[in-house]
Amino acid sequence: QVQLQESGPGLVKPSQTLSLTCTVSGATTTTNYAYWSWIRQPPGKGLEWMGAIIYSGVTYYRPSLKSRTSISRDTSKNQVTLQLSSVSPEDTAVYYCARGISGPGFNYGMDYWDKGTQVTVSS
Repeated sequence: QVQLQESGPGLVKPSQTLSLTCTVSGATTTTNYAYWSWIRQPPGKGLEWMGAIIYSGVTYYRPSLKSRTSISRDTSKNQVTLQLSSVSPEDTAVYYCARGISGPGFNYGMDYWDKGTQVTVSS
């Protein structure tokens, strides 16, 4: 059973860097064809995919957020980390990490999600 546990501050000041960590159990971040995504949902809006790191360590980002987003992993701790710099109140959202499986000729989508963390950007 794959489990994802997110941790990080719930309140960040404008212009600072938001940092969230997703600790994975029941799987490893290097599992073939696994990818680890960060998704957010601002209040009253839909889900927004922010980026992902795949099993090989390659990262992909939403173009509109690419300049402010960094996704990394610590394989020794089986953790994936999101950093979002220069935050503003528009970055207030529930943030999720999720695991997906995709490979040559198949895509099973994101099948495991954590419960989400509310992050508020406010002074």
